[in-house]
Amino acid sequence: MNCNANITINAGGEPYIANTQVVVGADTVNIALGWRRIQPIGKFIVRMENPIPSDATTTLPVTLTLNGVTRPLLLPNGNAVTVADILNVSVMEILNDKFNGILALLSRTIV
Repeated sequence: MNCNANITINAGGEPYIANTQVVVGADTVNIALGWRRIQPIGKFIVRMENPIPSDATTTLPVTLTLNGVTRPLLLPNGNAVTVADILNVSVMEILNDKFNGILALLSRTIV
């Protein structure tokens, strides 16, 4: 059996992925996840191995790059997630809807 060390399934069955990089830009903060095989619609967990720097502007919107595609991270109400929403977060549960281009933050664990 071949195992992929980059993706792990927790007891609940949701894959969790460690982020590879956080880039603070002038207009956004991007959280890079690299290349992963995940379902086109479903939930996954992001483990923030590389945290957002504490001096990042808290009003900047957050984007996620997954499999080379960068999309905005949204709240369930459709508003953009800002740095203030996820500063000091260690784990995030994300809904991925690839068909409609939606990444929604469902829950977060603050350190």
